[in-house]
Amino acid sequence: MKAVTLGPEGTYSHRAASAVADEVAFRESVTSIVEAVAESEFDRGVVPIENSIEGSVTETLDAIADHEVSAVKEIVTPIRHALLAQSEEFSVVASHSQALAQCRSYLEAEYPDADLEAVASTARGVEHARENRDVAGIGHPDNAGEDLQVIAEGIQDRTSNATRFFVVAPTDQSSQAGGKSSIVVYPNANYPGLLLELLEPFADRDINLTRVESRPSGERLGDYVFHVDFAAGLYEDRAQEAIADIESIAENGWVRRLGSYDTEHVLY
Repeated sequence: MKAVTLGPEGTYSHRAASAVADEVAFRESVTSIVEAVAESEFDRGVVPIENSIEGSVTETLDAIADHEVSAVKEIVTPIRHALLAQSEEFSVVASHSQALAQCRSYLEAEYPDADLEAVASTARGVEHARENRDVAGIGHPDNAGEDLQVIAEGIQDRTSNATRFFVVAPTDQSSQAGGKSSIVVYPNANYPGLLLELLEPFADRDINLTRVESRPSGERLGDYVFHVDFAAGLYEDRAQEAIADIESIAENGWVRRLGSYDTEHVLY
């Protein structure tokens, strides 16, 4: 099986993708990954969906709303950030924007004068550090190799830092079996009590919601797409009934069933 994920080699996404595929290819953006899977260029795509410190990855939410894909597994892995550089003398810290945010307190305390540069991935930041003595990268300590020093380890703001990844696949591989499910809802409406109406079908059937997120639809100001994860499989009658109610509420819009899946915990 061949998967595509954020590159270059050595990103946390790469580590997660290695748990589901023997061969891993790389792209520079989440959107390009989801597009490639939607067009059946790859069997699987692995994209970050949520971090325990910084919350949802909005590019992923928008990409899976804009493209026809399914979610077939989620991978949860702890994130252990290290500061990597050629020496302790540097003026720039380069990494993915999420990694920079996850290490905000450490960087403000230890390197308040350093310029922060957001790049496509943690591995790309480490590459910059390898090429430039004035740059430090943030990434997994194993990414230091022989060229970089591990200046500090465990620099994330919280030791419980973990990221949840979606394994996405073409829609014909969607499954109704699994302990969790995800849907995307575009009601194409805006009125008092709309969100409550969308959530009540789950509460009425004792289905626990594990994440609810809204994103602008891009159609007009105040118009939203809702991402909903819940702890039930689509094979369950209660889940089917709840979604049927939501489809009635969103009759002027649409409801996309990403599928059901199980969780795999991957440690590094």
